[in-house]
Parts: sequence; structure tokens; C-alpha cells
Amino acid sequence: MPSRTADPYRDTAVIDARAPRLNQAVVGVVSVLAVVTGWWPLLGALAAQLVIGLTMGRRYCLPCLFYYEVVQPRFGEGPLEDSRPPRFANQVGAAFLTAATLAHAAGLRSLGVGLALTVATLALLALTTGLCVGCEMYRVAARLRGVRSRGLTRVDLAELGAPPGADAVVQFTHPLCSDCVELSDRLDREGESVVLVDVSKRPDLARKYGVALVPLALRVDGQGTVVARLS
Repeated sequence: MPSRTADPYRDTAVIDARAPRLNQAVVGVVSVLAVVTGWWPLLGALAAQLVIGLTMGRRYCLPCLFYYEVVQPRFGEGPLEDSRPPRFANQVGAAFLTAATLAHAAGLRSLGVGLALTVATLALLALTTGLCVGCEMYRVAARLRGVRSRGLTRVDLAELGAPPGADAVVQFTHPLCSDCVELSDRLDREGESVVLVDVSKRPDLARKYGVALVPLALRVDGQGTVVARLS
């Protein structure tokens, strides 16, 4: 079996980027099937499965189990990414599917069909193009929450391990995040002086500076003032 960088059941801060695609395929296809056949309990089953996976973990998510136990061992691990955006997308999907199920149960068939088709369209769009609308919603909200609402205009260079008095790039990262590694490598190639802050080891700093999404790279001057956001 190809080696894994991250254990799928323990290293839940990251996720194999290909795993959500399988989940999107299941959600999209089953939602379409429910609309075509009129068997709306399928929507309730999908909603229940998403909620169970979100609350109890990947071991209780059937598409996740299939991917990690059948697909990944044969084809290897894909790129690793922050697991929070796809998790938020699943929360949105579960809410829509639950609402669609309740609408059908209340006799509001048109509303139920509309909600189900919305979920199917977004899931199949993500599957075929890689554009996950729920994930993008999370990223936009995380950037607004992590930078603007907290007013992140200054950092303490000493506590971040950066030399005072010199311009630098502070990058909040996670050792199992492929995007983080790619960004730090690119910054190194560009000759930037990069100070890495591992949020898995320093969650206190992530909370203090409102880092809701990694990678996050900030250019700061010698006094710790944030000059620009690089990612």
C-alpha cells in the first residue's frame, strides 16, 4: 500500500483533496436520483449520513470509508489541504438536504425539488470542475474573520520567533498542508525571509491572531506592522 503522510482518522486538520470529490459524486448522483424517482427519503438518508460524518468522524462516513479503505490504498494519497472548507460545505449540504426532506414531508414538493436540485448542481459542479462553492464561502468568510474583523495590523515579532528590526514574511502553516509547503517553497525561491509559525504546535498564536485558514502569509516590517497579505 502506498505510504500515507496523514492518518485519515487522526490527522483530521487536513484532508486528502480527492476525498471530497467522492462525497460530492455520491451527494450529486443520489440527489438527482431522488428528484427523478420522487423517492424523497433518499434526501433524508443523505442528510443523515452527512450529519453522522460531521459529528462522529470519518469512520462513520460511508463515502469517506470507501475512499480511505478502498481507493486511497490503491492509488495513493492525493494533495493534502485544510479540512475546514470541505467540512463547512458538508454542513451547508446537510442543511439544504434536511430542509428538502422536511419540505417534501410537509407536501411542499416544488420547494423540496428546488432545494434538492440546488444541492445536486453544486455537488456535481464541484465534482466536474473542482469549484466547491461551499468551500469558497468558508475561505472568504475565514479571510474576513481572520484579518479584517480582528484588525490584524500588527504582530509581536518576538513571540513569533522573528528577528526584530528586520522586514520579514510571517507564514502560518501546518506540517501536513500541501498548499502550505508549496507557498513556503515559492517564497524561499523568491528570496523572502520567511518565519514559519506551525499552528499545530502553537494553536494559541492561531487563536490570538485569528488565523482561521492556512496557509496565511503576511509581510511585516521591523516593528511588526503588517504591510501586505501575500496569501
